[in-house]
Amino acid sequence: MSLKPLEHDRKYGELDQVIRAHLGHTPYDEEALTAYLRHCWRTRPWAIATAEHQLRAYAQNPPGRLRLHLGEFYPVPDVGLPDSEIQDWLVQLADRLKECVDTGSAPPPAPPRTRWEWHARFPELGQLLGGWFSQDMPDEFEDHDAALQDYIDGTDPGLVAQLCGELSDLLSLPLEESDHALALAELGMEVDPPDPLGPGAWLEDLAAQLRTAG
Repeated sequence: MSLKPLEHDRKYGELDQVIRAHLGHTPYDEEALTAYLRHCWRTRPWAIATAEHQLRAYAQNPPGRLRLHLGEFYPVPDVGLPDSEIQDWLVQLADRLKECVDTGSAPPPAPPRTRWEWHARFPELGQLLGGWFSQDMPDEFEDHDAALQDYIDGTDPGLVAQLCGELSDLLSLPLEESDHALALAELGMEVDPPDPLGPGAWLEDLAAQLRTAG
């Protein structure tokens, strides 16, 4: 029997977050683990202990091929390691998380450094940019303002307010123009900002339009 969503989250939900924070990176990339820890210490520090427990439990009782085939167990995504090394890697991650909690050694505040961290910190902005400003935008909307208005018209006001907060957070970070361009790309934007605005100026304009709409 396939895993039910509640069972998945209870047993593997936070483990999945740790693994996904490493996708696109080498398994032992410190930047990926630091990004996960920085975000968790900032928003939900209790989740680190949950992740440590789930990682260790999975490593101690790995699934067989049949259980994976039947969907009864969480399948670890491909992280670039052979199957024979996955258990040791999970145990090492668990040990690192336990040490972090035991010592209270949180990474210092910093702008996001990985794609996972950008989306974890700015989820609604990622929803807007990836959903309304993809490469199909010119075929669907007259211009950037029309795309934004479509988002506003069809989105719950609470989520629009959340987006305003995320933009305020992003614009408060010590970022250069190239960093703003990177942020837009990592969060899913596939078209250029409207002329003559650069990435930073367009984010400012976006925030102003949303404040007026609210």
